[in-house]
Amino acid sequence: MAQITAAMVKELRELTDSPMMECKKALVEADGDIQAAVDIMRKNGLAAAAKKAGRATNEGTIGAFISEDGQTGALVEISCETDFVASNPKFTNFAIAVAELVVRENPADLDALLATSMGDETVEAALTELIHVIGENMKIARFARRSTEAGALSSYLHMGGKIGVLAEFGFTNPETATSEAFKTFAHDVAMQIAATSPICAVREDVPAETVEHEKSIYMAQAAESGKPEAIQEKMAIGRLEKFFKGSVLCEQEFIKDSSITVKEYAAQVSKTVDDAITVVGFEHLTRGE
Repeated sequence: MAQITAAMVKELRELTDSPMMECKKALVEADGDIQAAVDIMRKNGLAAAAKKAGRATNEGTIGAFISEDGQTGALVEISCETDFVASNPKFTNFAIAVAELVVRENPADLDALLATSMGDETVEAALTELIHVIGENMKIARFARRSTEAGALSSYLHMGGKIGVLAEFGFTNPETATSEAFKTFAHDVAMQIAATSPICAVREDVPAETVEHEKSIYMAQAAESGKPEAIQEKMAIGRLEKFFKGSVLCEQEFIKDSSITVKEYAAQVSKTVDDAITVVGFEHLTRGE
């Protein structure tokens, strides 16, 4: 029987983030073989993870990843039990790694993502192992992916991953993506999305049913004024315009300079880089929604 030293226990603990007594038990069972002890703890982790599966996951983070060419990106929301774990580098790095897989493999849905290979195992198996290592229940809640052939993407994470944004921009000159003016603009717009939660990038993308619903409310409000129907129509249209200015990204006031809209900011940067820059669309995830 090999002698189990404190150094061996410390090494195994650093490898697995598991309690000291569990590490010592595994080393005894493995007769001092560190790698065998890791395997034992992984096997035990399957049972431990199953016991944790029913626990509530009300905290978590959003991981973001954009491909090297800047044309494909993804956001992934992973939930956990506590805010302490939500900021653990092992947890946040896992979220980023899963986002990278989404970019590279383009899974059709969450089940396909869980079945995707991640090294020598699946994403689901890697998640199960992380549950054992960290000691909390975790779930991959959802993901979003965007890709462009004529433009670039920019990501922004707010409040330590509580809000994630992936913004898509269109332009014609590939060199635009590397210009400092564009990078600043893209970052500013992604931050604006996080701050204001617009429903879409441009007015044309607002669903028709949303427009009709808003207009019906404004018409009902105008009817209470007792004014002629023609005036009521104008009042409703005016209020609908305010709705667009507040809810459509490109029509919003730019949060860093309220004298211009986001669309006007895009026009200014377009002149600077000598290229026509447009805001195509975005993905916006808020943890827990």
